[in-house]
Amino acid sequence: MHYLARVAAAAALFICSTLLPASAQDVELRSLDGSIELSGTIIGFDGEYYRVDTVFGPLTVNAAGVTCRGPGCPDLENFVTEVSFQGAPDIANQLFPALIERFAASREMAVRRQILAENRSVFALIRGEEDEVAARFYVTATSTDAGFDALLSRDADIALATRIPDASERAAAAAADQGDLSMVARSRVLALDALVPLVAPTNLVEALSLEDLARIFSGEVTNWQALGGPDAPVALHLMEESSGIGQDVAIRILDAFGQTASDAVIRHATARDLAQAVARDPFAIGIGTLSGAGNARIVPLRGACGFLSPATPSSLKAEDYPLTAPLLLYLPARRMPQLARDFFRFFESQDADRVIRRLGFVNQAITSTALTHQGDRLANAITMAGEEIDLDDLQTMVAAMQGAERLSATFRFAGGTTELDAQSLSSISRLARAIERGAYDGQELVFVGFSDAQGAATANLRLARGRAEAVRLALIEAASAGDLSRVQLRVQAFGEALPMACDDSEAGRAVNRRVEVWLQ
Repeated sequence: MHYLARVAAAAALFICSTLLPASAQDVELRSLDGSIELSGTIIGFDGEYYRVDTVFGPLTVNAAGVTCRGPGCPDLENFVTEVSFQGAPDIANQLFPALIERFAASREMAVRRQILAENRSVFALIRGEEDEVAARFYVTATSTDAGFDALLSRDADIALATRIPDASERAAAAAADQGDLSMVARSRVLALDALVPLVAPTNLVEALSLEDLARIFSGEVTNWQALGGPDAPVALHLMEESSGIGQDVAIRILDAFGQTASDAVIRHATARDLAQAVARDPFAIGIGTLSGAGNARIVPLRGACGFLSPATPSSLKAEDYPLTAPLLLYLPARRMPQLARDFFRFFESQDADRVIRRLGFVNQAITSTALTHQGDRLANAITMAGEEIDLDDLQTMVAAMQGAERLSATFRFAGGTTELDAQSLSSISRLARAIERGAYDGQELVFVGFSDAQGAATANLRLARGRAEAVRLALIEAASAGDLSRVQLRVQAFGEALPMACDDSEAGRAVNRRVEVWLQ
């Protein structure tokens, strides 16, 4: 029993996180009162916790509660954070170098970059006059696929992705004891981009639907005459199939209409290469990115019911544009070092916002627009509201809009649920920080729930109100450091009354299921 008691006492020191991989070496950990000893091979240390492979399996121990003996014991005073990132080249080559530089400057640290290979660099963060290395960030530009593979095989700590993991990757993560990649806590939204149809500046096509794009890129539509253009063959351009953008096009556009890409498609390694090729050819069309559109012209998306959805910073922030494409970081199922966590929080700062905007991506800074300036939305409400929405409902909604501003933070949900997506959780965090800073002191934030038109209007109204309340409660929890008595938080719902997209497709219905934030 004495032995079992010692094991139980030792287990009380452990928490259920894992740490950064390190060179395997022998250590002996002893509690400060000397009553508990644990031997094993150290497999990680994050500056606060040891991860040790023992006869009881891998265990995590708080360094503050033990002393360490043996050749594997790290230097607690001179610990260097080391984190490896791998994945999408748009993030690895463009965003990350600039964000690391700005993060270091905000901490009064210098950065030294060493190129280790054609696609791999290490960024050393240096602090103090003695050139003390605080962190090393290893960044490898490969692909979203390779980033997920490296995360699951533990060859990288963090995957850089331009799409969400597919079913096979989620299953592989579970099989590799890497947890559930679909959990929103496993991802961070770094910046926003969008899939956009691109044509040459001289091409006169005004708008295209998602179904038009599926028919074009499957080879079903081969001549511009079918789209109201000249008698000329359509030249097709897409990103490489293995790229995150190429896969996103296949999933969100082609697969959605039961189509596959034509053999005539010309593939490109980068979004900028694709845009340049399209811009030079008056009969070409491509699906590229908003950030990489270059001199090509972006064609607005059109719903079957006539809605137009242009790709703009405001429509991306609100997820009103149906092909918004967040740039994502996927985290391991373990605790990251403090400096790495500080780096992730830096993504929400104004410094990071400026870097993201300068590089052509869309940041998530909260902006506002007067609801009285959104005549198109009101016109849509009148012409496209659900059949069970009457004039009284519309008048009540318009009265509530008077004098209000719509914040860009908008919250989206899966059908029939109150579960927020990754971009929405990022918006919760942004809004919470603004409340903590006192940005809305003395004002009222109204969380306004809307739904698609599937099902009975009364049920949709209840669901919309439930979603609005879920957002309000999530914000209260996230803004725990703020004085919530200085701002009023209220819930309202209008169900089907204000559609943002056609309700005849899943993409349109997903846009309509939302909670907006109105500032009074």
